[in-house]
Amino acid sequence: MAKILIVEDEKAIRNVLRNILTDENKDFEITEAENGKQGLDLMAEKECDLVLCDIKMPGMDGIEVLEQIREKYPDTAVVMISGHGDLDTAVESMRKGAYDYISKPPDLNRLINTVRNALDRNTLVKENKVLKKKVGKNFQMVGESRALESIKEIIDKVAPTDARVLITGPNGTGKELVAHWIHQKSARSKAPMVEVNCAAIPSELIESELFGHKKGAFTSAVKDRKGKFEQATGGTLFLDEIGDMSLSAQAKVLRALQEGRITPVGSDKEVKVDVRVLAATNKNLKEEIEKGKFREDLYHRLSVILIQVPALNDRKEDIPLLTEYFAQKIAEEQGMPVKAFSKTAFEELQNINWTGNIRELRNVVERLIILGGKEISAEDVQTFASK
Repeated sequence: MAKILIVEDEKAIRNVLRNILTDENKDFEITEAENGKQGLDLMAEKECDLVLCDIKMPGMDGIEVLEQIREKYPDTAVVMISGHGDLDTAVESMRKGAYDYISKPPDLNRLINTVRNALDRNTLVKENKVLKKKVGKNFQMVGESRALESIKEIIDKVAPTDARVLITGPNGTGKELVAHWIHQKSARSKAPMVEVNCAAIPSELIESELFGHKKGAFTSAVKDRKGKFEQATGGTLFLDEIGDMSLSAQAKVLRALQEGRITPVGSDKEVKVDVRVLAATNKNLKEEIEKGKFREDLYHRLSVILIQVPALNDRKEDIPLLTEYFAQKIAEEQGMPVKAFSKTAFEELQNINWTGNIRELRNVVERLIILGGKEISAEDVQTFASK
């Protein structure tokens, strides 16, 4: 059950938000605060999955609330509520880590879609943390299939080099895991690996995010800020969902790769950067090139080495090992005894069409651990796996 906190000084707006959210899902646990301080106090008592926060409030304003939540509760998504004259502040809030912003009075469809997407994002963040715990510091991958062994062989060869790698594959297959593994096995492993989700950053902010900006470059640029390229100097820059990057940003990334230099927004001076770039996408970039949505020259710069991460349906022999791993971790998280899976349960799991890949398998295993018998049977899988 998702926990949502509304921080808004206008009672009428709070009521509208509550009513819209309750109509959308009666299982939402909604808490209200009439000012920023009260909102932070409520967060300290019970951390929420999502915060809807007004930008302009008496006393502590929404930007201050946002900054404290991002610092103390980094997994909590924050959606800012802006008045008609608050667009610059709303954009600033995005730079400071807000998931999105909505305008007053809130549009029903816009609000519901934003809340759904923010909560989905939280689920992905939590699942990624589980996967990171799985691989530990050495970023090993679970499985013994030929498809996975082939990826391991490629990584062992390419990791010690500085060659750029393009990682492709469907959502939920573990592309981010492959990138971390390459970095961990490289000579740059002691330097940072900086991640950028290109799909999550609005097109008007991507240049500042990647290349940084100088004080005064735009309304909310109150101080100099290093971009992701500069933050990753000496290490690895991982451009996730590269297929969703705008064409204008692609042109600037191409120049950075060609010259090893960037120019922060608002500056006339170039900055030299030393980064290894890894990129990932679930899109067919050759098709995107034909549609005019992706630059062919950037594709060739990124794809020195191509790694195709297989769908779970193409490595079903790994399902027993993955299931046992997830069962162990979920039992630890839930404070429950570890449950074994029967041979026929594994066979039933292998018969499923895993459109959501490893991410979907993890969710199904958690469902079976909670709802299944002392030993998970084929009948348990048939009953609960498709719910």
